[in-house]
Amino acid sequence: MEVYSTEQEQTTALRNFFTHNGKALAAGLVIGVVAIAGWRFWVSHQQSNGLELSARYQQLSEAIDANKPATLDAMSAFVNDTHSSYGALAAMDLAKVYADAGQLDKASQQLAQGIKDSEDANLQAVLRLRLARVQLQQNQADNALQTLDTVKGDGWTALVADVRGDALLSKGDKQGARAAWSKGIDSDASPALKQMMQMKLNNLS
Repeated sequence: MEVYSTEQEQTTALRNFFTHNGKALAAGLVIGVVAIAGWRFWVSHQQSNGLELSARYQQLSEAIDANKPATLDAMSAFVNDTHSSYGALAAMDLAKVYADAGQLDKASQQLAQGIKDSEDANLQAVLRLRLARVQLQQNQADNALQTLDTVKGDGWTALVADVRGDALLSKGDKQGARAAWSKGIDSDASPALKQMMQMKLNNLS
């Protein structure tokens, strides 16, 4: 690397550098400014879009009514157009309405859509647990067990064990149900859930 001994030589070297590279530096500066501005706009847009989705979801969830088909249609349209956690929450709300009405096929479809749209692990776990319960109501115990196998995280052990026990018992597997509920009771479950699983165990006797 060339060493410049005097201030004048350094000044001349800098002047020559900018003379030969000025255009490239200017272009790079413009690109950098545009990139930063673009990034800030994208972040701002994402935040604004998130607030709009949140407000829209809140509005729809408060208005949803099984006796008013228009509210179900509006929520369904939101689910179809919103492939994010807000869309997944809306799908879960819609699934509950369908499940309460005995429309289990529609409920399972909404829950499956919610699982696909959400990237949040905890929300996915809730959706999968609800889907497993719906599948159990549909007499699809094997499908329910497969769904439960996809629920990850130690925090869901007890809830998974509870539904797994129900699914295995529906297949006539009392030993498997006993093992599942025993595992749930031994986990970090809430007192109420432990009591419920203990009652199920007692009923097996």
